[in-house]
Amino acid sequence: MSRAAIVTDSNSGITQETASEMGIRVLPMPFTIDGKEYFEGISLTQAEFYEKLTQNADIATSQPSPESVLELWNELLKEYDEIVHIPMSSGLSGSCQTAIALADDFDGRVQVVNNQRISITQRQSVADAIRLAEEGKSASEIKEILEKVKLESSIYITVATLKYLKKGGRLTPAVAAIGTMLRLKPVLQIQGERLDTFSKARTMQQAKKTMIDAIRNDIETRFGGLDAKDVHLDIAHTNNEEEAMKFKAEVEAALPGYSVEFVDPLSLSVSCHIGDGSLAIAATRNLHI
Repeated sequence: MSRAAIVTDSNSGITQETASEMGIRVLPMPFTIDGKEYFEGISLTQAEFYEKLTQNADIATSQPSPESVLELWNELLKEYDEIVHIPMSSGLSGSCQTAIALADDFDGRVQVVNNQRISITQRQSVADAIRLAEEGKSASEIKEILEKVKLESSIYITVATLKYLKKGGRLTPAVAAIGTMLRLKPVLQIQGERLDTFSKARTMQQAKKTMIDAIRNDIETRFGGLDAKDVHLDIAHTNNEEEAMKFKAEVEAALPGYSVEFVDPLSLSVSCHIGDGSLAIAATRNLHI
């Protein structure tokens, strides 16, 4: 039986400490802040990131260098027969396509999964990959399974400020100004390759209700009316843990029988585009094979 190592990146929200507990490896995502390079979870903590964000630092995201990816793969292949590499969605970063190109030189021993997920849904893909590897699936089989179910998840996000969406070019200055004046709270959706506008609300409470209703609709329609044991619910936030825990209670009250498994910070690659104070909820259909 082939032994497969599982690799992901820090966009999954999995910390280096948690990765060690899970028996996987996490590539830290690089950031350039005011001209200096940092690595998520290595030389840049969540607290440090938000401090720099609120100080209007010049922040740019990047992807792991080919050298760092190859170094990790070569190290792992001394111990493992194969590698399953699960990067963030190809629609949100070039790191997936880079990894696919690099894997061509490994004669099939490295399988790059393009299942178009990020943050807490990407984390679930990693958990599924671990389980499949423990069940004896090969790297290519794991890749095939995860890509087959790639759209069986959704993330909904609401932001506390329109500042960073405007800065990133997702809102025109005029729309951002009107939205700020009216105190609008956009609800965004990540499903597959894109971060899109889903709806808008006047208050954070209304935005949270919109997200809960959207998740309920996904469970009833896209996921075929699954019961609680067949759906993972998770919550993420940007520097907003207290409100995230309150949101957890609201979600569980609105969806009796369902429980929220994780309440985690959103990956910094998402956070730098939406700012602090955001809340997100994700639903992922449990893997059945």
